[in-house]
Amino acid sequence: MLLGSFVPSSPFLINQLLAPVDWRRARVVVEFGPGIGNISREILSRMRPDAVLVAIELNPEFVRFLQDDINDLRFQVVEGSALDIRDILSTLQLPPVDYIVSGIPYSTIPHETRCDILRESRSMLQNDGAMLVYQFTRTVLPYLERSFGRVEQDFTLWNILPARIFRCTL
Repeated sequence: MLLGSFVPSSPFLINQLLAPVDWRRARVVVEFGPGIGNISREILSRMRPDAVLVAIELNPEFVRFLQDDINDLRFQVVEGSALDIRDILSTLQLPPVDYIVSGIPYSTIPHETRCDILRESRSMLQNDGAMLVYQFTRTVLPYLERSFGRVEQDFTLWNILPARIFRCTL
């Protein structure tokens, strides 16, 4: 599957997902699986002028699309896996992350890989950082609870499909 959903995320989902972000302090934001970039564009519209958004995307067609479509010096799109977050941040010479936004389809990712992605994500967050995850099922919840100190849950019906939102902190 190329996208976690065949329908782009609704403005309601995006607003609810990004509501916990403290945009005044966020300097490094990572997005896993930006797809065609509708959440990326909203992140960029809210970010500080000196912040950076690193979008990590597996699909080379989406990478090319995003490189051609989003013209913002704060935007770095990288072809790779969420598992590569440590190496990607090191290559870009970036400090630990303030926020990770993830909509990758955890329910279709093998158990070990799911655990590894969440472990690496947690290790790359600032102490006061957060991982914001949106999914269409609760499959990822036990993995989030094992990986993070605190997991807050939310839900929005105003999306096709209705979505679960998880805010994970250390």
